[in-house]
Amino acid sequence: MFGRKQRRHSVIDTLIGSNSKVNGDLIFHGGCHIDGAVKGSVSADADSDSALSISQDGSVEGGVSVPYVVLKGIVRGDVVASQRVELGSTARVIGNVYYNLIEMAIGAEINGKLVHQPEGQVPLLEQEASNAPSAMPAHGTS
Repeated sequence: MFGRKQRRHSVIDTLIGSNSKVNGDLIFHGGCHIDGAVKGSVSADADSDSALSISQDGSVEGGVSVPYVVLKGIVRGDVVASQRVELGSTARVIGNVYYNLIEMAIGAEINGKLVHQPEGQVPLLEQEASNAPSAMPAHGTS
């Protein structure tokens, strides 16, 4: 009912501890929690129920593309949450946030755009890529 928060994943399948640093992309399924640092993108299948949580001490230098995101740390890159993103009071995003549903606490910072993408809509990033002008020169006669 009202006032209750529904938690997606209470089970953490992947854990990046506070004394850990990952150099490279991280692809996971299920629940992932980051207390350390990831230098690379973090992603999960958009059609899954996968959830990512980044603690106040956690950071990601790269894009995040996960259905459910709970952020209390720092992301230096775009955040794409096909279902829901929750930004805690200590959350910092240096990039754009693409979301279906969003919850922001007072104090959360976004240095970029907030872009609403309703469920089932083709993500704006894919639209921009398909609408980009071709690098091939136009053929024709002068």
